[in-house]
Amino acid sequence: MPVLPIGLRAKVCILSLFLLCLPWLGYHYVWEMEKYLRLGQEKTLEGTTQALATALHERPKLFNSQASFLSQVKKGRDLYAYPLSGPIQLDGKLNDWQSYQHRMLRYAADHVIYQADPNAPLQSEFTHMVGKFGAYLYAYFEVTDHDVVYRGQNTLSVDNNDHLAIATLAPDGQFRRYIVATKQDGWINAFELPLDPSQNTPVTPELKIQGQWLKTNKGYNIELRIPLTMVGSKLGFSIYDVNRKPKRHLSSIVGTSAIDSVDKLGTVLVPSPEIENIIKGMRHNSSRIWVVDKHGRVLAKSGDIRNSQSIWARDLSRSDDDSWWNQFSQRYLHPLYYKILTKPPQDFVDSLHDSTELKGSHIQQALSGKLGSTWRLTPDGRAVVLAAASPIWIDNQVMGVVIAEETTNGIRTLRNRALERLFNIILIVMVAGTLSLFLFASSISSRIRKLRDQAERAIDSQGRVTATFKGAKHKDEIGDLSRSFANIVSRLSQYTHYLENMSSRLSHELRTPVAVVRSSLEHLSLQSLDNDTQKYVDRAQEGVQRLNLILNNMSEATRLEQSLSQAETSEFPLNKVVSGCMQGYQYTYPEQAFDCEISPNTLKIVGVPEYIAQLMDKLVANAMEFSLPNKAIKVSFQQDSKDAVLLVSNHGPTLPDNMVEQIFESMVSIRSQQAQQKPHLGLGLYIARLITEFHGGKISARNFTDNSGVEFCVRLPLKKD
Repeated sequence: MPVLPIGLRAKVCILSLFLLCLPWLGYHYVWEMEKYLRLGQEKTLEGTTQALATALHERPKLFNSQASFLSQVKKGRDLYAYPLSGPIQLDGKLNDWQSYQHRMLRYAADHVIYQADPNAPLQSEFTHMVGKFGAYLYAYFEVTDHDVVYRGQNTLSVDNNDHLAIATLAPDGQFRRYIVATKQDGWINAFELPLDPSQNTPVTPELKIQGQWLKTNKGYNIELRIPLTMVGSKLGFSIYDVNRKPKRHLSSIVGTSAIDSVDKLGTVLVPSPEIENIIKGMRHNSSRIWVVDKHGRVLAKSGDIRNSQSIWARDLSRSDDDSWWNQFSQRYLHPLYYKILTKPPQDFVDSLHDSTELKGSHIQQALSGKLGSTWRLTPDGRAVVLAAASPIWIDNQVMGVVIAEETTNGIRTLRNRALERLFNIILIVMVAGTLSLFLFASSISSRIRKLRDQAERAIDSQGRVTATFKGAKHKDEIGDLSRSFANIVSRLSQYTHYLENMSSRLSHELRTPVAVVRSSLEHLSLQSLDNDTQKYVDRAQEGVQRLNLILNNMSEATRLEQSLSQAETSEFPLNKVVSGCMQGYQYTYPEQAFDCEISPNTLKIVGVPEYIAQLMDKLVANAMEFSLPNKAIKVSFQQDSKDAVLLVSNHGPTLPDNMVEQIFESMVSIRSQQAQQKPHLGLGLYIARLITEFHGGKISARNFTDNSGVEFCVRLPLKKD
């Protein structure tokens, strides 16, 4: 399996990537924290609703007038006085009602109370809405009637014409009825009818009910203003349509409810000023507070969740810190952070902004007498709103609900700030940690590389110790390894020095006893000896001669090493030395064929010519020893760039693959014992290497590509011009 060449520093940098887990862990930690904050916000909001509901418990007067005791409400019959943003100008033009168009109701066939001819098409219908501003209840009626019949100029009757009838259960408990009729367009007032529903004769004009009558292309408009003090919990409006033909007869009655008795009246819910005063203090709260009756209709409201600042977001405004770090983080880091973070929206769609009726699981739960809460997304999905509801108890019955709402923008802001600080700290830790790890890995890598380089310089390719190994002083594992290497190299140096001097010591120590043996044998050979004794003496002398040859070879290498250290060099033409040597070999060994290719150019080197000749002797002798019969020894001498290259090759046995370098070592021989006819210590090529290295060159050996022989190459640097 291939292993990628990754260095120690790269590995440490890769391992440091695990630091990226820190932001992930931090993000999840803050996310969990946000869950607890949301739970805390939910409990806080529930506490707010409970506190406000406590202030409304057992106060039935706040709900009696709001029809909260009805089992159900009917849209169109049970009216809701929507809060108006300003007073209505009573001009009959209805311009002030345009912003409330979505709340207007159309009263037509479904709201017919009486019709003279049920089979005839309905000729009168109207659009209606009531609102509240200040101490008045405003109402408008946009009536469609193609035959508007005004009150007669000289008649006392007020009901023999098109008119608006109003009935209410007044706050004093009296059932009161009014008629709004006019002789012409313009300012109008109401007439109060007798308490007896069977009598329609006006009693007195009611000037407190004021308005404007304006004829339009499709009928007429009526705008009214009624003091809230005259409006009770029940209220009904009816439009009476009177036709001229055949003789002013009542054609139809269309209204919000029947007005001939209290029981048939619908209800009206006017946002309670008392409850508004109670929750008015909550306006300074961060929540939006609703109080609804048990039908979900809004009795009071305070606050706006789009403008409110949650308590979670307080004290989180950006500081005016103009430090370089704050500017750097806001300019460069925050844009990166908010690639994954979401900012709480400054604006979002609030679908309940002007709602007059609320629904939801939390409200249903509160109406069942339990605390309720729910989370919802705004219609645009930009904000999350938390709503909590608490029941309002009156006589062991839930008569309303207090609802508090808040967005989670504060918590999200708090979460974002926490993540910003967390990311800043993690970024600093990651940068410092990665840099520290990188520097630490670089230091270790540098020390290991120095240790490697020192070890490679200490021992050359031949295994000789060429330099001292200095152990490190660091008290760690790498320092221990360095000191161990230094100890090993020192021991190896001592052993190599022992091996390198062993030949000289052996030759020195053995020469004297060999001389004694040889002289003794010579004296003995002068004596008259029988044939058997003479045979042993001759064999002993032959052995002494072989031993003396060994000592001479050993001495030769020893002397060469000593002489090289003291040799004086000079400049000489190398080609002439090689050429002269080859001529001598051809005379000396006439039975051996030589194939010479010697460059005629003068190639000068700095060295000792005698040593070069000794080098040629060793290489040629080695080639002759291994050359096959009738095969020429090829010697070439050429210039290659700035070096002189001497090649000596012969056909014969090849070198073992693992001995190409070792054959230049002292006392290394690849000759078989049977092939050796005379003592051989493997010092010839060793001497050749010593001479080559003395002249600054290199010697190498290789087999022919066809394994038919061996070639030795000596590369010597030429003298620089």
